[in-house]
Amino acid sequence: MPKGYLCLVLHGHLPFVRHPEHENFLEEDWLYEAITETYVPLLSVFEGLLRDGIDFRITMTLSPTLISMLADPLLEERYLNHINRLIELTQKEIERTRWQQEFRNLAIMYFNRFSHARDTFQKYNLNLINAFKKFQDLGKLEIITCGATHGFFPLMEVCRESVRAQVKVAANHYQDTFGRRPQGIWLPECGYFPGVDSILKEAGIRYFFTDSHGLLHGTPRPKYGVFAPVYCKGSGVAAFGRDLESSKQVWSSVEGYPGDYNYREFYRDIGFDLEFDYIKPYIHPDGVRINTGIKYYRITGTGNNKQPYIPEWASAKAAEHAGNFMFNRQKQASYLNDLMGKAPIIVSPYDAELFGHWWYEGPMWLDFLFRKVACDQNEIGMITPSEYLNRNLRNQVITPSLSSWGYKGYSEMWLQGTNDWIYRHLHAASERMSELSRSYPGAQGVLRRALNQALRELLLAQSSDWAFILGTGTHTSYAIRRTKDHLLRFTRIYEDVKSSRIDENWLADIEYKDNLFPHIDYQLHG
Repeated sequence: MPKGYLCLVLHGHLPFVRHPEHENFLEEDWLYEAITETYVPLLSVFEGLLRDGIDFRITMTLSPTLISMLADPLLEERYLNHINRLIELTQKEIERTRWQQEFRNLAIMYFNRFSHARDTFQKYNLNLINAFKKFQDLGKLEIITCGATHGFFPLMEVCRESVRAQVKVAANHYQDTFGRRPQGIWLPECGYFPGVDSILKEAGIRYFFTDSHGLLHGTPRPKYGVFAPVYCKGSGVAAFGRDLESSKQVWSSVEGYPGDYNYREFYRDIGFDLEFDYIKPYIHPDGVRINTGIKYYRITGTGNNKQPYIPEWASAKAAEHAGNFMFNRQKQASYLNDLMGKAPIIVSPYDAELFGHWWYEGPMWLDFLFRKVACDQNEIGMITPSEYLNRNLRNQVITPSLSSWGYKGYSEMWLQGTNDWIYRHLHAASERMSELSRSYPGAQGVLRRALNQALRELLLAQSSDWAFILGTGTHTSYAIRRTKDHLLRFTRIYEDVKSSRIDENWLADIEYKDNLFPHIDYQLHG
């Protein structure tokens, strides 16, 4: 038996961005970048491990909005166009850099990488959910769900019917996608408030995650800290706490691995570096420069002087860092085992897009780590939360504390001067949605369609991404527009339903634009 267990959790989420009314929409690139730089590379790691007979375990959130976009035919087709343009650009880059060997080698690397992304996308019939489902069915990957549109639950506590709808819509959508009920959930932003676990239990969810202080400030204090799950008092739903040491070692660009000077520099992209006339066909048609994903420099140092990226050096560093991470977890598990008298679980959660998008070598690091854990030691084992709970049925009962993994650990990121105006409108809309659900039970036909769309619009308005974007000051006009658009659409539906004058043509238009959750039931918002 190992002395301890390592539970790696990657939180995969993007807000729902789909604009069929525009041929090219800037924010849709968030999805295309994630496919090319994060999700295809992760799948390639899984496929390589499976091919080589390496046993591994990993847990991933695939949020309902991310799943909806990955399975959308319009976005699938647009991604193919996107990746084909990138392949064309790399072919031009190979020619442009023919007298600069270090850059030409990198252009060839990107050509191969983008070609592989297209081949993988086509291999799974343009729907990468099929690929993730394959690895879940093989028992290597545990996919968990999230709030339907990533609503931040602590600021929705006064509207529990909306929290319940976020959870139940997500659980039902998961079942439609994967043919089974979700075992676990990633509370959006790790946002927990006492009592939300009872709502999770109603949906049949077995466990969730909190940041470390969510457990450490619980009542009573947990005997084993964050190194064993606890059961929530009253519901029996398990809570796993984040281990700060292993988390910071990976995600911090200052103190962690991603800041190593041999790794690729994220902020130097040919979309900004090259002459406008040359790069114009491959950026936004309005002439807005964007990241292409083709980056030729390594971090080099803290200054602006950057040297060419050398893949061999980066690969060697990724292997070294994977070995260092494993060594630290071995020592941590050994120490904790002696202290606790049982095998600890070290929960290390990260945003999935750290791997490949922000930290180019992240998937490579994961590959090295899985192989080293499987072949080079026997002190720690990889495990999923469900496996751990199945082996450890007895756990302490506590009430965790309100918490999040956001800035300062509570709700400040989503409730500050730039975004606090949102919530009075969201709460009013939540109350109106409950009114509609109670007033029109068992609705059919156009009325049912309108009520279902009202719930979609409310859920989309509740996305924590819009408040987060306003808090960070990036893409603020888009976040404001999305918040207002969904609230205004919801309000119009509410007024049309109450006055019995539903405009079916207008309704069909927004059903097409905001088409996620095809089997949604408005009565889930009681």
